[in-house]
Amino acid sequence: MTGTPAEAPRAPLLRVRRAALALALSGAALSLSAPPAAADSSACTHHFSGPQICVRLDGQGDRNAVTALWTNPPAHLSSRVVSLSRNGRVVSTVLATRAGKALSHTWPPAYTGSGTELCVKFRGSARVACQTTR
Repeated sequence: MTGTPAEAPRAPLLRVRRAALALALSGAALSLSAPPAAADSSACTHHFSGPQICVRLDGQGDRNAVTALWTNPPAHLSSRVVSLSRNGRVVSTVLATRAGKALSHTWPPAYTGSGTELCVKFRGSARVACQTTR
């Protein structure tokens, strides 16, 4: 017998692919049906040009650390004043500093409660990013 060897059966390979696809789809379905996290969330301004400002909440329950981010500041800026507002009232004003390409500041974890609107605003920008705690 000369020539090319017999082609290996494809059935086992197809079963493996189908099993992998079924596993991936079941994982996606579970992630879509999972409830949202109690804290750990973020929100950004949604403008195609100009400053991109974000607020991020990290915490457990009603205690959160709040991070203000300016993701695309001008290259010459190494710091900028940023304010944190709680339900429309400024509660803190600090200096955000450059970390890589972004300006940021993180306030330490504190009681934020639920249903509280937390907003950050960088001086010199009209954009405000807000996130409501759950």
